[in-house]
Amino acid sequence: MDIKEIKENARERMKGFCNMCRECDGVWCAGKVPGMGGTGTGDSFKRAHNKLKEIKVIMKTIHSASDPVLQTSIWGKTLSFPAIAAPITGTVFNMGGYVNDAEYSDDVVLGSLDAGTIAMIGDTGDPKCFEHGINAIKKAGGQGIAIIKPRANEEIIKRIKIAEEAGAVAIGIDSDGAGLVTMKLFGQPVGPKSFEDLKILVQSTKLPFIVKGILSVEEAILCADAGVDTIVVSNHGGRVLNETLAPCEVLEDIVKAVGDRINVLADGSVREGVDILKYLALGAKAVLIGRPLIWGSVGGRQEGVKVVLDTFKNQLYQNMILTGCVDVKTIDSKVIFK
Repeated sequence: MDIKEIKENARERMKGFCNMCRECDGVWCAGKVPGMGGTGTGDSFKRAHNKLKEIKVIMKTIHSASDPVLQTSIWGKTLSFPAIAAPITGTVFNMGGYVNDAEYSDDVVLGSLDAGTIAMIGDTGDPKCFEHGINAIKKAGGQGIAIIKPRANEEIIKRIKIAEEAGAVAIGIDSDGAGLVTMKLFGQPVGPKSFEDLKILVQSTKLPFIVKGILSVEEAILCADAGVDTIVVSNHGGRVLNETLAPCEVLEDIVKAVGDRINVLADGSVREGVDILKYLALGAKAVLIGRPLIWGSVGGRQEGVKVVLDTFKNQLYQNMILTGCVDVKTIDSKVIFK
């Protein structure tokens, strides 16, 4: 399959949920939560897209970076390039239901493995979704990461133990899911975590602990102080709170504050390889890819996920050549203009 065929298939199969717009800017799908859009007016989704687009890369062609190195390592795993599948669930109420949650989990976890990287599995109001993700991790020989909604601590720890038994590489919470509409629809209580709550969670496992959904230096420092291994600078795709800052607006300051203490990842409107380059230039160690992998699964199943990831990888390789970047680990702000 090729990327064009995958997108055409996904467009047909996601009618009414995702318009597969020429530019995925959050305009058509604004307010569609549940669904594929941003909450309220969709401003947070749209801002993440627009602010990332405002960052431009500086072309350089007089250099020796003819075969850049894309490999990187995190949590003791070598990735073929610094991109990880974001945790996503709710295929029926968010994506239209062409694939179910078990199929989607398998597609993304195994497709990511095929592409030489790793996937996060998610959690939602339907407990079967987390179970499907765990089963996919088992099928991948433990090559996956479990991200849990900010439930009561005892409920999170229960799921941490399940992930440990499945052999997961790392675990964590998406703290920005504290006000998620879909959780309320299922009657599943979620909420913010105190500093003490966070320390208890970190100490409950020997696995690297991740907190996804950080948008301020203040909370990044709290995570580092609590012993968190990795944070993801994210606004949950603009799906939980309207009028937030874009991840790319706060990433540099967060990296300056805690980047020497913990891993800092980022997500938000990653739609092609150059977006990965921009986030790396802002200081992220790796990025999370979400929506395009939905298209990959719906449009081409496990193979579709691999094709999407390979496409991003190839684009990043070309982008690095044309900006003079020798290695993903040494990309810095000199290659972008804000």
